[in-house]
Amino acid sequence: MSVTDLGMPAFPAAAARSTRDTRLRANLRYATHTIRDKRARAVSELGDWAQLRAAGRAIKDRTLRHLDHYLERLEEAVTAAGGQVHWATDAAEANRIVTRLVRATGEREVVKVKSMATQEIGLNEALAEAGISAYETDLAELIVQLGKDRPSHILVPAIHRNRSEIRDIFRSEMGSWGRPAPDGLSDRPAELAEAARLHLREKFLRAKVGISGANFMVAETGTLVVVESEGNGRMCLTLPETLISVVGIEKVVPTWQDLEVFLQLLPRSSTAERMNPYTSMWTGTTDGDGPQTFHLVLLDNGRTDTLADTVGRQALRCIRCSACLNVCPVYERAGGHAYGSAYPGPIGAILTPQLRGTASALDASLPYASSLCGACYEVCPVAIDIPEVLVHLRERVVEGGKVTRRGVKTLIKPAKGHAAERAAMRAAGLVFDRPGVLRAGQRLAARTRKLHPRRLPGPGRAWSDTRDLPPVPAESFRDWWQRTRGGERGNGREEGGK
Repeated sequence: MSVTDLGMPAFPAAAARSTRDTRLRANLRYATHTIRDKRARAVSELGDWAQLRAAGRAIKDRTLRHLDHYLERLEEAVTAAGGQVHWATDAAEANRIVTRLVRATGEREVVKVKSMATQEIGLNEALAEAGISAYETDLAELIVQLGKDRPSHILVPAIHRNRSEIRDIFRSEMGSWGRPAPDGLSDRPAELAEAARLHLREKFLRAKVGISGANFMVAETGTLVVVESEGNGRMCLTLPETLISVVGIEKVVPTWQDLEVFLQLLPRSSTAERMNPYTSMWTGTTDGDGPQTFHLVLLDNGRTDTLADTVGRQALRCIRCSACLNVCPVYERAGGHAYGSAYPGPIGAILTPQLRGTASALDASLPYASSLCGACYEVCPVAIDIPEVLVHLRERVVEGGKVTRRGVKTLIKPAKGHAAERAAMRAAGLVFDRPGVLRAGQRLAARTRKLHPRRLPGPGRAWSDTRDLPPVPAESFRDWWQRTRGGERGNGREEGGK
């Protein structure tokens, strides 16, 4: 799905390194807590937030149930408005399409904005192999690109960088990408923003091809929507002669009335604003106004396979607000890079293994990158039950089973390294199915409790190194109940509630 995961270790190993980075943890803690608090205040202003959330969920679910219908309507509307629609089954096909379209213009530079989908498929790298330079124009994406880094947050890709680090990146790298940073550049936000503005303005005025994503696509009119806070997206969407938008097929909504719900949900959940400073919309092409050639690349890349999973498909509701990242205790400590994907945090932990599969050690470990505290579900503006999907995917990793891959039902084997877990669960199942065996085991554990170790041996040591083993009581609940109330009968029930 992406080139960002090449060479990445499994999440536990990557997180073990990142949690030792004290600067990273300080940057993440400050940023996530700030955004989290602002979001809570913005959401509290709406008395009907719960109803809006329910409406967003219902719209998304209805759209996903009839996705083929709405995508066909979208294609018809975009084509009627002068655009051209291309269908990409996977990352390789999408990259080939975009590369071919750029080459057809004769240009060797493109400006890009607002597209996590292009990060997902590794478009920048594919364009570079074809001799085409892609310049990110979102401020945070620019910081990441200049720093030869990777995004670590959905909304704020450079959240792991502080102002002094950004100043040093601008000073050392801007000159090799275009206009250099001003002499004596400080770490004041206004100066950093001005340096980025001067650097990017040069590229906007020169570029003939723009590449974007979209937050939403309206099926009834073929309109694409991008919401942003800086205005760079507006420049990228209007100045080039050719615009190519790469968008996941799940981003479609049926009508403008449906869009209205999400334009309330998204800004408050993401930037904690009542509305986005810039909401750009375009429908096909218009003579003498904006790009004269428009291409829409509709990206599948595992999405229809995810749609076939009745539990996991709810991940496709995601509107990329990043609220789940800002409340996640695991993300706050590990950072986004540990997830090895364009989609970090709780949503990435359920979306990436479904889009890419769980064959690699990294992807098999992502469903475990959670404490299952449920905070992500509480803040999700479209009510994705992330903990439910995490447990569902953990079962898939441990047990294997039937999944859909490229539209074909496939039986996958359990991931390596879980044989002991499967054996333990089967043994527990056998014991719980036999009350007599369970009772005998409880009594044995109670009578030998003084001999129990405080830490587990072998593989269990990793669990007990950070947790205290719960003490075994002197008497099981079953025995206590029998001793204290064993003679009672009531409501025709037998002993033990039978």
